[in-house]
Formats: sequence, C-alpha cells, structure tokens
Amino acid sequence: MCLIALAWQSHPEFSLVVAANRDEWRERPTEASGWWKDHPEILAGRDLRAGGTWMGITKGGRFAAVTNFRDPSDKRTTALSRGNLVADFLLADSSPHDYLASLVPRAPQFNGFNLIVGDGKSLAYFGSRESTARDIEPGVHGLSNHLLDEPWPKVTRARLAMEAARGDPKPAPRLFALLSDRNVASDGELPDTGVGIAWERRLAPALITGEEYGTRSSTVLTVSRAGLVTWEERTLDAAGGDSAVRNASFRVS
Repeated sequence: MCLIALAWQSHPEFSLVVAANRDEWRERPTEASGWWKDHPEILAGRDLRAGGTWMGITKGGRFAAVTNFRDPSDKRTTALSRGNLVADFLLADSSPHDYLASLVPRAPQFNGFNLIVGDGKSLAYFGSRESTARDIEPGVHGLSNHLLDEPWPKVTRARLAMEAARGDPKPAPRLFALLSDRNVASDGELPDTGVGIAWERRLAPALITGEEYGTRSSTVLTVSRAGLVTWEERTLDAAGGDSAVRNASFRVS
C-alpha cells in the first residue's frame, strides 16, 4: 500500500472505514483479492512473488495493512518481504499491541515500513523508523510512505475526503473518488524523500498512472458496528481505469 485513509471509531455506523491504494511495479505478479485457499479465513490480495499481502481481513475481524517507508538510501535486496508482516498478524492470535511489540527486535530485517493492525477492539501502528508500537486514537488518519498522519499533500487531501464521508451511510463512492484523485501538488509542497523531483511529482497523486509503475488496485473496506464487513477491490490498468472488481461481504464470527 502507498496510501491509506481510515476512520476508526468515529463513524455513526461503522467502527472501521478504510480506503487504500496499492502502488507497485506492474511486472510484479499479483493475485486479486479473495479467500486464500491455504488459509480460508483470510480475505486479501496476494503477492505471488513473496507470498504475503499488502492489506487483508479475517473472518474473525483481524485487519492489517502495510506501506513502505520511502528512503532509497536504505533499501536492501536481501531484506525480508514486508507483506509477510500483514499475513503473520492475520494468522496470529496475539493482541495488536503485543504483535507490534514483538516486531521491535525483528524490524531491521525488513526495509522501512509502516504497519497498521487491529482486532476489532483496538487498532495500532508501528513505524520501523520510530521502532515503537502505539495505539491509533479514534478519529480520521492518513498514511503514505512516511509516518502516520505525516501531512504530505495527498495524505492531507485523503484525510479531508474521509472526514467528509464520515456521516455517509454508503461512503464507498466518495472513497473511491478520493482514491482516484490525480491532483499533483506544487513542487514547493512536495516532500523530499531522495528520489528526485521527477519521481516526487509522479508519486504525488493518490492515483498514480504509468506503464511500468503505478496504482495497481484501490480498495474500500467497512466494518459496521454490528460486525458486517464489506470489501470492494478495483484492479486498475496503467491508465487508471477499472479492469476488474472484486466484492465480498460477511459477518465477523
């Protein structure tokens, strides 16, 4: 994932609302979201190269999502896949805070990452640069390729759009609109993450297009206060158009 906006315990009908874009190299083999055959309690897409995922939820209501921390000066080809952090939490039975605390000694084995995990009762965040677990407070939050709620332009716009959707009983159309935002901030507003200004401009919108790299999928997840989960994933082509849609709904067991 490279953009996540979420509302936690702050919507009148939903305990959790998530809108997320996965940005990735288009040559990386990927399986669209569905129930995993080897772990049928997991609903998620799958990275077919390393076997993990970028975001998923279980029948029991465990949720996790990961983003990269953008720093090209600290990137190792020998690092473990960050997608395994999501899958491991979904398969675990530890609390969100306990799971994240267990990452402190293991975090250096991965390239920089941000991880959000929840079990329906609590939601927590771990940033490998901070190397500490912290609870996510009720409200609206945003995450891209820096720390949680870092005010990058697209994070700020995503949070504002999520705020506007908080009173909507059917927020998906608004949320897919925010995930489709192609707005590019001015050069003076862009972060300097070490990739050069041309790439900062390319990575600035919520929706990134391009033949080699871009937004591969957009997903909206809601969990109602009665435990009804709805999931919609839109697979995107290089121009940003929908090429496939996956839907799922179930009640947390």
